Amino acid sequence: MTDERSAQPTMRLAAVTVGAPAPRELAAFYARLLGWAMTVDEPALPAEPPEAGWAQVRPPAGQPGTYLNFEYEAQFARPAWPAECGAQVATQHLDIWVEDLDDGVARATAAGATLAEFQPQEHVRVMIDPAGHPFCLFV
Repeated sequence: MTDERSAQPTMRLAAVTVGAPAPRELAAFYARLLGWAMTVDEPALPAEPPEAGWAQVRPPAGQPGTYLNFEYEAQFARPAWPAECGAQVATQHLDIWVEDLDDGVARATAAGATLAEFQPQEHVRVMIDPAGHPFCLFV
């Protein structure tokens, strides 16, 4: 009897790509927030506005973690949090573990995030990144 899983190619999640109106600026924010390095910082193409481009942040060598890619979205619409009828919806968000919630919120706001007005859970803090994407800090 053959195990079907062994016959399939190996797959692993390598990166999450986030659309943004200024991807290099947003990558710099997440690099500050996470203490990671921005390893790719590509400028805008000739036909694009100067804020366009592509960037990537990675965890330090030897530290596990999925890369974060940031790509230019010409038609980017800032998502509403919480979701509102007829408004752009944040279909995904990042969950970031922190040792201490208050310290995590302080670090996130120092990096450029804002605390969302609506907080749905006691041990989670919804933050908004500079482009408007919500992300969650949790213990």
